[in-house]
Amino acid sequence: EYKMIEDGDRVLLCLSGGKDSLSLLHSLRQFQFIAKNKGINFELGAVTVDPMTPTYNPAPLIPYLRELGVPYLFERQGILKQAEEMEEVTSICSLCSRMKRGRIYNAARAHKYNVIAMGQHLDDLCESFFMSIFHNGLLRTMKANYTVTEGDMRVIRPLIYVRERDLRTFAETRHLPVIAENCPACFEEPKERHRVKQLLAQQELLFPKLVHSLQRAMKPLYSKDSVGMESRPMDGLPLQNGLSNERKQNGTSFIEETDDSMFPDGCG
Repeated sequence: EYKMIEDGDRVLLCLSGGKDSLSLLHSLRQFQFIAKNKGINFELGAVTVDPMTPTYNPAPLIPYLRELGVPYLFERQGILKQAEEMEEVTSICSLCSRMKRGRIYNAARAHKYNVIAMGQHLDDLCESFFMSIFHNGLLRTMKANYTVTEGDMRVIRPLIYVRERDLRTFAETRHLPVIAENCPACFEEPKERHRVKQLLAQQELLFPKLVHSLQRAMKPLYSKDSVGMESRPMDGLPLQNGLSNERKQNGTSFIEETDDSMFPDGCG
């Protein structure tokens, strides 16, 4: 539907070791066989950025990927320590996501990958949709398949129609080696995404078809194929009132982070 993977693509999967990215790993490996019968041959690799926090150890993924025969890039960067040493960091999670994104993009370019696959699912898209409305006043969510600003790579999200609960069931029934990620910075204060998740869960009890309706409503948004198309001000209204000038100048608004920069949630 979105032409995410084409013949000759080199796809790099963002792998955190969570249920979402591990499920996507096995789905893409299976899809290689299906696509080959349709004349589509693509290569698959994976990348993990280890932020070197004491509560998260993705090292067991190294022998697991070796056993699967999937090329694996294991990047290490003391992101949390760097963030603590920086001044005027308004959100460690946002900084971490941008630093991970830069590390992953550099690794992809160095190893000639032209497609980055991320594990966000339908529930993630719904949450980002409401976060954008609440904080920015924009109808926006994560995209299914888009080209990065530099024009040399695409980012795809093959799980956009999949519910989180289905991924959890898949990971449990297939006994995938899920690695818990417990970043201390994320638990110092409630995460906005978690609050929106709870809100939607409450509403879904009242309206069982809520997520299906949101999926239909969001489809024109995540069908867009480039970054920033929804960010232009309309009727002279400012995009946001709550962002500092620095964050506006850097082009890293809150919802932009939940779009192409939300790697902590996106890697899954």
